[in-house]
Amino acid sequence: MSMIDDTMTEGLSRFLDVDVARYRLVSANIANLDTPGYHTRDLDFRSELVRAGISQAERNSGSFLYASYASSWAPVVRTVGGLLERPDGNNVSLERESLLLAETQMKYNLGVQLLKDQFHEISQAINSGGTSS
Repeated sequence: MSMIDDTMTEGLSRFLDVDVARYRLVSANIANLDTPGYHTRDLDFRSELVRAGISQAERNSGSFLYASYASSWAPVVRTVGGLLERPDGNNVSLERESLLLAETQMKYNLGVQLLKDQFHEISQAINSGGTSS
């Protein structure tokens, strides 16, 4: 295992995979705002993190130690119920989707920043290797 293939980097990669999947769903919902009969779709973010190999304890501790990650991971998409349906059968709420889009973007930014921090630590280790203070 190389320094880049550590468990934190792998976990962050999976976190970003789940976040991007949700971003795509929210974007599709917004794109279909005026499509008659379209129903809002979403995924359960926490459940998908578990399916992607990140357990609750690992999320809480910040260490993404897990058994395995199926390269064929695909999110379980569900239709969101309980939303107000318009006369044309569409139940997409721009307000709801805008909030989810903002939340998803914040999570993505957090994941990217943590990944940058990981690579910065690796870079520091490489650049300071062999020198003694």
